[in-house]
Amino acid sequence: MELAPWFIIFVIAIALAFDFINGFHDAANSIATIVSTQVLRPQTAVIWAAFFNFIAFLFFGLHVANTIGKGVIDPLVVDAVVIFAALIGAVVWDILTWYYGIPSSSSHALIGGLAGAAVAKSGISALNAPGLIKIAVSIVLSPLLGFILAFILMTAVSVLFFKYTPRKIDVWSRRLQLFSAALYSLGHGGNDAQKTMGIIAVLLFSTGMLGSNFYVPLWVVLACQVAMGLGTLFGGWRIVKTMGMKITKLKPIGGCCAETSGAVTLFLATALGIPVSTTHTITGSILGVGSVTKFSAVRWGIAERIVWAWVLTIPASAFIAALTWAIMRYWVKI
Repeated sequence: MELAPWFIIFVIAIALAFDFINGFHDAANSIATIVSTQVLRPQTAVIWAAFFNFIAFLFFGLHVANTIGKGVIDPLVVDAVVIFAALIGAVVWDILTWYYGIPSSSSHALIGGLAGAAVAKSGISALNAPGLIKIAVSIVLSPLLGFILAFILMTAVSVLFFKYTPRKIDVWSRRLQLFSAALYSLGHGGNDAQKTMGIIAVLLFSTGMLGSNFYVPLWVVLACQVAMGLGTLFGGWRIVKTMGMKITKLKPIGGCCAETSGAVTLFLATALGIPVSTTHTITGSILGVGSVTKFSAVRWGIAERIVWAWVLTIPASAFIAALTWAIMRYWVKI
């Protein structure tokens, strides 16, 4: 199928727009804890997070980008229309969940979009089962690991520093939270931006622009990091309120523990090339911190609403993407 060069450029622009929305939508993951604990003002927090989102590519390889590029669907099925439909599925779902203040996963929306568009074009055989199984396992393990690490870290801190006055702990934890928020933003930029890198790279590969070997060009890396950083600068305040204030009441020490636990989880997943959800990870970590104080300190009704969004993300974005592909086939000769 031959497509006009303008359409390929248009799809790349949509991909970068998704990356911007990803940063905008998932800004809450990076700044919700540090804003809700009042360590930084919202405007300062987004600048802090955006900076570390952008420089993340200097610290991580491109394992996640390669997983998205080759590990979700059969590369032979991929073309510009499939990528376009996948991106529309992810963008529409992101905007819907942002509007209602629900912290869903942009990552899984993109994966669902890819799967839906590929199945619409070539059937179930277009899916890469091992890659999808790895992602499915990460959906469960990333928030669980974040929860466990945060629970252990918060418990350890409570035991080690129980003799110190709350004021002294607050002073030190405010300083430490700047560091932990930076770590989490690095993890966020390192894992999330790579998903769009993989999408653009596989589009270029499918159109023969990368030659015979799949790789991620430097300009794609830089463009995606800039788009995500700019998106984070604008901040998704509806979701910040849900993440930082509605799930449980956070103090600086709790925010520090949640961010550190989330960062460790993201660093591990990125090193293994697993495209996890930063939303799932930080939510699990916040729940872990809240559970240490007392189980009832967590607003489990809000948590249940978030979990339902997680469950619906992949099938909903897949359906939107499949519908988009079906419409596109009458516009583009497929």
